[in-house]
Amino acid sequence: MTERVHPGDSPPTSGEHSVPKPATSSPEKPAPQPGTYVIQIPKDQIYRVPPPENAHRYAHLSKRKPRRSTSRSCCCCLLTTILALLLAAAIAAAVIYFVFKPESPNYSVESVAIKGFNLTSPSPLSPEFDVTVRAHNPNDKIGIFYEKGSSVKVYYGDINLCNGALPAFFQPTNNVTLFKTALKGSEIELNNAVLRTLSDQQNKGAVPFSLKLRAPVKIKVGSIKTWKITVKVTCKITVDKLTAASKVVSNDCDYGVDLW
Repeated sequence: MTERVHPGDSPPTSGEHSVPKPATSSPEKPAPQPGTYVIQIPKDQIYRVPPPENAHRYAHLSKRKPRRSTSRSCCCCLLTTILALLLAAAIAAAVIYFVFKPESPNYSVESVAIKGFNLTSPSPLSPEFDVTVRAHNPNDKIGIFYEKGSSVKVYYGDINLCNGALPAFFQPTNNVTLFKTALKGSEIELNNAVLRTLSDQQNKGAVPFSLKLRAPVKIKVGSIKTWKITVKVTCKITVDKLTAASKVVSNDCDYGVDLW
């Protein structure tokens, strides 16, 4: 393979005398190795960005950074908005609590009239419970709207005997309201063991039931009404007998709320 030789200085012609070059302090650049090229490009022709005819090849690289910055800014704005809303809700709740001092309402079962129990027959039962519930609102500045869509259920153990609903009404401040609701069941089948247990408990004057009440309500604070929340009441009651003249022997109710 023929080697490429870089030409040196031409020898002086006849009659010409070579003039010695002045010595310089800077070292001479080493000569390139055979078979290599040295390309010199002016600085004004070096691009920091691709030329227009090649810009489309690198367009996807230039588009990524704005997307990342935009998504980060959106996330920051969203987090800031959520924190601001949580702070405003906490401040509003604190103001309501210290200004209005809300208290939980109290619930109890006042009376129960029972029909439709025949413990000597194996036929399906159609029990009916006429229940009177006492609701006490002890708040001075808070009223309660009981909305439609409530449910009241009576259980014996895990057996759902009958169902009903509460009437819709408004309970003002410092008020005690007694409301009656008729609960009905149909085609309730009880096996012989359950019938014998009910008969024994009636003979002893202590038949236990569970009453579960769920009611959508709105709270009225001054002139403002809240969104719907769900009041949950579970009462463990004991009656002396399974007749219309039954009396409540014991009554214990628990109260809870679902805010959403």
